Amino acid sequence: MKAPIKKLLILSVILLISSTINAQISYISGVIVDKDNNIVEGAIITAEGKGTTSNENGFYKLEIPTNKLVSVKFSYIGFEDITLNIKLDSPQVYEMYPVFKDVKQLDTVVVLGNTKSTVEGITTIKKELLREIPGGQPGVENVLKLLGGVSGNNELSSQYRVRGGNFDENLVYVNDIEVYRPFLIRSGQQEGLSFVNSDLVSDISFSAGGFQAKYGDKLSSVLDITYKTPSDFGASVNMNLLGAGIAVEGTSKNKDFSGIVGVRYRDNSLFVNAKQTETNYDPLFVDVQTYLTYKLSDKFSLNFLGNAALNQYNYEPESRQTNFGTLENPLALLVFYQGQERDQYKTLFGALKANYEHVIDSAEQKAINLKFISSTYHTIEEEHYDILAQYRLGEVNTDIGSEELGEVEFSEGIGSQLNHARNDLDALIFNLEHKGSYTYNNKDNKIDWGLRYTHEDIRDKVVEWEVIDSAGFSIRPPFPEFDNDQPYTPFEGPLEPFQNIRAKNFTNIDRVSAYIQWSKRGNIKNHKVWYNLGVRGQTWTISGENIENNSQATISPRAQFAIKPDWNTDMIFRLAGGFYHQPPFYRELRDSSGTVRPNVKAQQSIDVVLGNDYNFKLWKRQSPFKLTTELYYKNLSNVNPYTIENVRIRYRARNNAKAYAYGLDMRLNGEFVPGTESWVSFGYLKTEENIEDRGYIARPTDQRLKFGILFQDYVPKIPNLKVYLNLTYNTGLPGGSPSYADPYDFQLRLPDYKRADVGFSYVIKDMNPTETEKAKAKYQKGHWLYPFKEFNIGFEIFNMFDVQNSITNTWVRDVYTKRQFAIPNFLTPRIFNLRMGMRF
Repeated sequence: MKAPIKKLLILSVILLISSTINAQISYISGVIVDKDNNIVEGAIITAEGKGTTSNENGFYKLEIPTNKLVSVKFSYIGFEDITLNIKLDSPQVYEMYPVFKDVKQLDTVVVLGNTKSTVEGITTIKKELLREIPGGQPGVENVLKLLGGVSGNNELSSQYRVRGGNFDENLVYVNDIEVYRPFLIRSGQQEGLSFVNSDLVSDISFSAGGFQAKYGDKLSSVLDITYKTPSDFGASVNMNLLGAGIAVEGTSKNKDFSGIVGVRYRDNSLFVNAKQTETNYDPLFVDVQTYLTYKLSDKFSLNFLGNAALNQYNYEPESRQTNFGTLENPLALLVFYQGQERDQYKTLFGALKANYEHVIDSAEQKAINLKFISSTYHTIEEEHYDILAQYRLGEVNTDIGSEELGEVEFSEGIGSQLNHARNDLDALIFNLEHKGSYTYNNKDNKIDWGLRYTHEDIRDKVVEWEVIDSAGFSIRPPFPEFDNDQPYTPFEGPLEPFQNIRAKNFTNIDRVSAYIQWSKRGNIKNHKVWYNLGVRGQTWTISGENIENNSQATISPRAQFAIKPDWNTDMIFRLAGGFYHQPPFYRELRDSSGTVRPNVKAQQSIDVVLGNDYNFKLWKRQSPFKLTTELYYKNLSNVNPYTIENVRIRYRARNNAKAYAYGLDMRLNGEFVPGTESWVSFGYLKTEENIEDRGYIARPTDQRLKFGILFQDYVPKIPNLKVYLNLTYNTGLPGGSPSYADPYDFQLRLPDYKRADVGFSYVIKDMNPTETEKAKAKYQKGHWLYPFKEFNIGFEIFNMFDVQNSITNTWVRDVYTKRQFAIPNFLTPRIFNLRMGMRF
């Protein structure tokens, strides 16, 4: 019996070893992108009954058996499935990098894979538009201003207003990290570069209102930018008469480390030298940005976002003549300047993010995602100027035959104005944040949560004064304690500046905010529905030198509901609303005298948004057209009134007003020309405020009507010659008032804003993934175009119809009548620009 038992044991061991060898496993991993090299998040990968999904960086990893032919399937909504057969002879981790190229044409639009643009009411923008659409300040903000609820009447500024809000009421995120902008910017020509570098962008999402609790505490909008996670080497160079940009991206050999770096330079001289004011203008706007990713494993990765920016603004005005008035009574303001302005803004920003993602059950798509973010923003800003303006205000010679046609021949006002500033600000903002999400029931349910701590350390010195002299008399400030009858009755007393602000503030703000929200996808009978319920809260404490500590808190519940009826017509209806708070930032705490008021409360808005998306076919286009409509209403309380001068906002630092805003936004987008996306947008807005129960007046952002057109076309017989049109029409904003004045006495409006920018681009080479092999064969090694993936040259015309738009008014006193004239400050005239772009 021993021999048979021994043989049986040997046979069992052999079978066990053989079984163990055959059971050895391997893995496939990689990054999934589409034909435009965009990261594909949420793609489904299945093989041998197992499955997983790609994470936010497009990365996936799936277990497969060794020594067996396996069919691997890659699926993503809107694209044709990719099926690859693979057999690995030995245990290993095999890298596969599939590319979704072919778009699946669907009879009906299924929204399961694109909830942001439909259910949440978020607008997605193609990154290519950032580089192609002409504009004085190219980039994402240039495209946003063509949407219905978004407006901006300054081509030199990247700031924008959304549905009656101001520039400070917009959230901006880059890869989950909130970014900031400088504090002391007064005009668009000082601004330089937007934070967002278009060459680094992968995805763009924008919400004009009714956004979820997971986003921060602001009243108006959310701009959510995703920077690229490269999967291969690439580089781009863009140059024009306004500046240049270079971006380089690449990965390590094992694909664990990847990064992209961008350097930009901007010079606004082309615009500033074309304006009515003759100047010596020497600006320098430079920044360097990078986004790095390091994968420690298939579940854990680290990201770093860094930015260093330097803005130097040297401005030396010489003279200016502005004609205004009527045909019957033409007037002109003639100004001669002495002095200069020297400003400098240095900004450093760094953020480190750790990502952990674990698929608990791939069959049911249960997964947990954890993020830990630490960021620091440091800005040092200097605003120094001494400018003497000597002016003449008078009647203009209108005699066509006269040699002095257009000259000021009779002065109604003669005076001078000396402006002085020595403003210095040092701000350090530190954030520590955790975000998490848990999905279950095949992604039908999702829970998001977050916790954040912020410390703001602001050191601010303000020294500003203005002296006004008219016909030899120094004009005193218009205070009510005496009757200012100058120059007829000289005031016997010490000379005082017309305006005088002197303050030194050392302010600390500590904030703790948190949110939690639940999202569900399901059905009511045959109708698809989506729910989102959430709440966020924030508490903050203000302290500092000579400041009494003050703590406050807010709670903001929010909800969204969307339904896609089981109709033949492809429609989605949305309803969103809730409480939105904006706890005061430093600028909102500082009043017009420079004093910090720690008792300023958070402004509150109760929002209701009703939206509809309608997809339909038109003109036999393959891609459907989309009509998006949104009605909104905002009821605002604890409002902190403010004035706007160019892009500078000055708050009253008192919650002494209430306000409302309501309107309608519409956008129709699709292929008006086959193969190109264009859109037409419309917006109606009314927003008013009631300060101290004195009655409702228009808010500074009350821009009633808005029309925007983004149009792309190409020459049929020369398809490489393309045309881009950016057209905007906005009705006039309230013209503002002198900083000391009562806004109830100044309710005149600026003229309507009309602007058209057009660009022409000729594509010399474009090696996109859809090029045929025959087309690719044209540029063999040795040809001068061989190194380029893309090469194009362009010509742009800004303000094509040379419309005189104005951004604000200069207030000038008439010495004889004591009236104040609102002299418009005109923006840039027609300007020509050349550009060139290359990708390697």
